[in-house]
Amino acid sequence: MRGDWFGELKEKVMEEKLDFSLPEKKKKGSGLSGLVVVLLVVLIGVAGANLALGLRGGSVKADRPESGLSAEQAKELAGKLAARNLYGQAAEVWKEYLAGGGVDDKEKAKTLFQVGTLMEKDGAYADAIEYYYRSEAAAKLGELEPEINAHVKNCFERLGKFSALRDEMMDRTSIKGEGDAGGKVVAEIGSEKITEADLDAIIESAVDNQLSSMSAYLTSEQLNSQKKKMLEQYKGPEAKENFLQGWVAQEVLYRQALEEGLSERPEVKKVLDEMGRGVLSQRLMDEQLASKINLTETDVRTYYEANKKNYMEPEKAKISHILVGDEEGAKKVLERAKGGEDFGALAKEVSIDEKTKEAGGKIEGDVTKGGVIPGIGASEELHGKIFAAKAWEVIEEAVKTEKGWEVVRVESIEPARQKGFDEVRQQVQMELLSKKRQEMQAEYIKQMMDKHNVIIHTSAFTADAN
Repeated sequence: MRGDWFGELKEKVMEEKLDFSLPEKKKKGSGLSGLVVVLLVVLIGVAGANLALGLRGGSVKADRPESGLSAEQAKELAGKLAARNLYGQAAEVWKEYLAGGGVDDKEKAKTLFQVGTLMEKDGAYADAIEYYYRSEAAAKLGELEPEINAHVKNCFERLGKFSALRDEMMDRTSIKGEGDAGGKVVAEIGSEKITEADLDAIIESAVDNQLSSMSAYLTSEQLNSQKKKMLEQYKGPEAKENFLQGWVAQEVLYRQALEEGLSERPEVKKVLDEMGRGVLSQRLMDEQLASKINLTETDVRTYYEANKKNYMEPEKAKISHILVGDEEGAKKVLERAKGGEDFGALAKEVSIDEKTKEAGGKIEGDVTKGGVIPGIGASEELHGKIFAAKAWEVIEEAVKTEKGWEVVRVESIEPARQKGFDEVRQQVQMELLSKKRQEMQAEYIKQMMDKHNVIIHTSAFTADAN
């Protein structure tokens, strides 16, 4: 009911066309002037009451940003702007959302973190750090702590402020005592400490990156098995040290490049943009194919059965040899070997191959049918003679190779055999996966070309094209 009489009163006052100039002379009995004064007092009183009610805040709670949008409308707008890569504008909407009030500390911390990530994407790294700090000040949320740590580190790196970064990391992390597992310091970059635990995490991250393109196609069990195998190669101290040396070298070069502003150079930005395009394209393809490829144990076994001939272990042999510099000397050595002298003793006496003579001429590794001969090289003639001979037989003729003249004894011959499914299961799976990927990748790219109306004018590349 207040609205009715207040509206009528306001309308009446406006119709009076009030004049606020001082009158020259006050006329007695002027009812109109008295009415105007009364109405003005009423209006001022009502406005004052509304202002007091707003200031008191006991019964009115703001639940929308200053822009006039509701909380849900602000969230929707911010999401839409971010989806269009308008990160700075999206951050401003989130700020308006917070300015509207009515947000508890937990929600405020999450929103401030969101503002920080948007500013980081927009390249405003210093502002992003400020909002990450604001998020932590609003509320300490366990789920945000590792995220904020990573984002703040990245922002300081992108700013090239490594002294500040070192101080930041010292504040955020505590160096473990020597007695703690993984607490031993293995490297230092300025005042930044790299512990054994840090190194293990860096190695694991590198392995995860290597597996990322395949992770969508493997079960968690298969992925963990593959990851475990890859991590095995870094268990030894020498392997860890070698990895650390390479990682530190790359890290300091990266930091120096940022300090020198290389990332801001147009030609570098162009290269990074092209690399980014490649990464995004590959990631899209991986995700698309992962949703379409689902290899079962039956699929893998069926593929193996259909392609068994591809999983044969070829015939192989082990040999010993005596390397001689000329044909005449080789003939004499061959006569002695065929005459019954010990082949190993003969190799130690006359072979000019320093790598094998002390081992009686034995060559490590197998000679595989169709492959090169370890320690000797490619020789079609000698290769053929090896697999035509029998075990413990000295080949009847010396053969000339690029290293000299070879007198060879075959130590053993192993026939070709079929590899069992369990031996080659992983190989079969990878080959089947690769085949499926190629097929579906071609299909998906065709779909995308059709969707984006791609036309390639092949006639433009013919010899008679203008």
